[in-house]
Amino acid sequence: MSALILCHFALALFAAPLVRWCGTRAFLVLALPPAAATAWAATRWSTTAAGGADTAVWRWLPTYHVDWALRLDALAELMVLLAAGVGTLVLVYCASYFDDRSRQLGRFAGNLLAFTGAMLGLVLADDLVLLYIFWELTTVFSYLLIGQTSDHKRNRRSALQALTVTALGGLTMLVGFLLLGHEAGTYRVSAILADPPAPSAALSTAVVLILVGALSKSAIWPFSLWLPNAMAAPTPVSAYLHAAAMVKAGVYLVARLAPAFADVTPWRPLLLVLGSVTMLLGGWRALRLHDLKLVLAYGTVSQLGLLTVLTGAGRHDTGLAATAMILGHALFKAPLFLVTGIVDHATGTRDLRKLSGLGRRLPAVCAVAVLAGASMAAVPPLLGFSAKEAAFQALLDGSTGDRWALAAAVVGSALTTAYTLRYLWGAFARKPGLPDTAAHPVPAAFLAPPAVLALACLVLGPGVSWLQGLLGTYAGQFPAPAHPYHLALWHGAGLALGLSGAAWAGGVLLFLAASPVARAGQRLAWRSADLVFGRMLLALERTALQCTGFVQRGSLSVYLVTTMSVVLAGQIAVLVADEPWTDVPAPRLWDHPAQAAVALLTCAAALLCLGVRRRMKAVVFAGLTGYGTALLFVAQGAPDLALTQFCVETVSMIVFVLVLRRMPVRFEENFSRWRRLLRMPVALAGGAAVAVVVWIMAGHRRADSAGAAMVEETAHHGLKDVVATILVDLRAWDTMGESAVLAAAAIGVTSLIYLHRRADGAEQPVLPLPGDHPHAGLRTAWRASRYESAGLPTGDEGGPERTWLAASATLAPERRSLVLEVVARLIFHPVLVLSVYLLLCAENLPGGGFVAGLTAGVAFIARYLAGGRHELADAVPFKPGVFTGLGLFLSTGVALGGLGEGTVLHGWTWHGHLPVWGDTHLSTAVLFDCGVYLLVLGVVLDIVRALGARIDRQIERAAPRPEAGRA
Repeated sequence: MSALILCHFALALFAAPLVRWCGTRAFLVLALPPAAATAWAATRWSTTAAGGADTAVWRWLPTYHVDWALRLDALAELMVLLAAGVGTLVLVYCASYFDDRSRQLGRFAGNLLAFTGAMLGLVLADDLVLLYIFWELTTVFSYLLIGQTSDHKRNRRSALQALTVTALGGLTMLVGFLLLGHEAGTYRVSAILADPPAPSAALSTAVVLILVGALSKSAIWPFSLWLPNAMAAPTPVSAYLHAAAMVKAGVYLVARLAPAFADVTPWRPLLLVLGSVTMLLGGWRALRLHDLKLVLAYGTVSQLGLLTVLTGAGRHDTGLAATAMILGHALFKAPLFLVTGIVDHATGTRDLRKLSGLGRRLPAVCAVAVLAGASMAAVPPLLGFSAKEAAFQALLDGSTGDRWALAAAVVGSALTTAYTLRYLWGAFARKPGLPDTAAHPVPAAFLAPPAVLALACLVLGPGVSWLQGLLGTYAGQFPAPAHPYHLALWHGAGLALGLSGAAWAGGVLLFLAASPVARAGQRLAWRSADLVFGRMLLALERTALQCTGFVQRGSLSVYLVTTMSVVLAGQIAVLVADEPWTDVPAPRLWDHPAQAAVALLTCAAALLCLGVRRRMKAVVFAGLTGYGTALLFVAQGAPDLALTQFCVETVSMIVFVLVLRRMPVRFEENFSRWRRLLRMPVALAGGAAVAVVVWIMAGHRRADSAGAAMVEETAHHGLKDVVATILVDLRAWDTMGESAVLAAAAIGVTSLIYLHRRADGAEQPVLPLPGDHPHAGLRTAWRASRYESAGLPTGDEGGPERTWLAASATLAPERRSLVLEVVARLIFHPVLVLSVYLLLCAENLPGGGFVAGLTAGVAFIARYLAGGRHELADAVPFKPGVFTGLGLFLSTGVALGGLGEGTVLHGWTWHGHLPVWGDTHLSTAVLFDCGVYLLVLGVVLDIVRALGARIDRQIERAAPRPEAGRA
């Protein structure tokens, strides 16, 4: 099972190149994974129909009782056959629906196949957390598929609306899952169903929260507004996601949990009422629309309401009818959507007011549509009739609430008949006064997928008893009545058949009275839900802007004072209430007099920051506080922390200096003396409060220190550097998360900078960058042409005049420093060697990937400061993002490589002998640290390039270009 799911995602990664190589024929290749899943599920039919189940469990988070658990039982068997079988036919249909010139077809194909894999994972998941993960994956992929044509505003808005509604419901459902798992003591779905928790207020809350997620996914009122707007997606998406797969997810979840929780308040009233309302509103709205896809969309909303009523009723017979209707709905609604795509493809329109005579021009298409439509209208002997009869009889034999729902179902069935006739008449009938619509022939391969689904309705109608074993197994989870219902095409003349006849008659009358119905619909129409949604978003946006304008005043000092005051108030309140200092030993002021001296100097530098008016002085004093902290680490015997602190402060100060070049020399805010005197106590009190809290926390330690255990664990692996081992082995998850956050922050900052630069207009560099030349072997000749074109001095052989640095001659004379150039030339390579040394010695000496990456970054910064942006470009002839990407790839690869031993970030060590190197060993910790090294180096280079090179360009544009012959 796991392999079948994962192969969908694996092949989806290669969808784009497949489409480039094979064109639309690539969809036939992409249809292989869902076809394999369909075949596998078909082979398990007899097992699941007999009450058996196939399971696959992998221990994922055992501490939290969360597992990768998959289970194929009767209900999952039905949903797998629908998700994979219909998915296979839709992918085959796409090969004819699209052409090779369609935009972003590779991305669409990959998203559609990945959605299929996510849907299979959802219906097979036997763990609540795993189910939620696949649930949200379907949400994300549906968002991408609906917004496929992103250059159209309607597609973007519809995709965002679907994402907002379903993701909000999904987050609400997650809270319900967590509550349910806590009440049950397990997150395993099968275990919860076998032994549900006792009724309680917490359980009722969990059920309501879960139902919010299910109802939003299945477009049940009041969440039904997103589904009709999702028809902006390509027709294959509508046929698959919005008829057979995604919208069935909520119904599936209700059906899955109904055997255990149907009696929990307020399960039945909530589902019966909302399902009935949705059924009536959707069907009534479908009678007033002219777009064939929208008619089917609102019809789908109505049918989902009926499915919610049947699954929510929570009895044996309604469960049997619900599963039959789930199958029947997918088999008749998916082909109708596909036929709509064929009509649109052949005629160029879906407006039923413009279509006429297609039944004669496209008789085969019309036959498929009539067959599927007759099943939707529950006409015998099709599957839709058998399922609808089962639904009527099951509700008829139920409680009072079920019979009220039955009345709504009969009216809804009449509406279904009416909009079915409206669809068939609008698409294929010849209309008076309207010429026949021109249509090109439809290839057999194009019509084959909807024809297969429509024929299944015809075959399974008389053969519905074949489904009794599988569907009856699911229904068997409910208490069986004295006379359980059995699926059959004919149960004789009875009240259920009479209700079906009444529904057909009512539907025909509604169709014939189309004009009065349309006028009545206009008068009774409620305010558009889509309009209400738009106004709610607009009101939310305005409220956010007002709050932001009130809070975000643009004053950094106000932000700092507010933050520190809130933190200070909270700390003082806790200290006063708990009095935690009563049994804390008095703190030692210092262990060595040198610590006191360094602390006093650091405090003096911090206090000097309060009175400075120049920005550069403030940066220097702030940097001195960081260096003072590093000296305290040295005095305390923490060389690793000291080394890292020194490098961080150095890089931070350089970045500050780069930014300050284009800022005023002095602070522009003028504060009065009294205002400055008011800020000083706040800052001092904040620092004192933090110090007191740290002292109390250290003094309240009751458990033994973990340091001894970590030292022992580190020594067990033959290592000495405990800090580096903690970062890359014992707490490697934290390091991985911090690395990802660091990369995301750097990318975000530089993206904002370059976005602003692009908004300013196109910028042409003064000189081309070295990395732009495609032939590295021609670098010398290229440099010569570069310097010659810039009017800079060159040597006798046409190359640049010999300088200490390769591109230092590109700087204006007043900006050059011979001393800085010489120093940069002399220290560059030794500093790089030092960075590699710090990287490799981290197992037993101070060092590590983070500090090594910062050290290497300092070497490149030195070249930039000495030679300018062209010197940096010459030193790094490719984008710094390469370092960042390689670092993340290497660290993540090492982490996932541990899965070979069953655990992420599993460590191993290799011992061996190298010819020149001698005895050596290599561990995953070193490889992980190499990834951190590359990532940090890439982040530093990216920031320097963004902040330094951009400001350099501004300076160059402001200054006159050097004349030819100038140095």
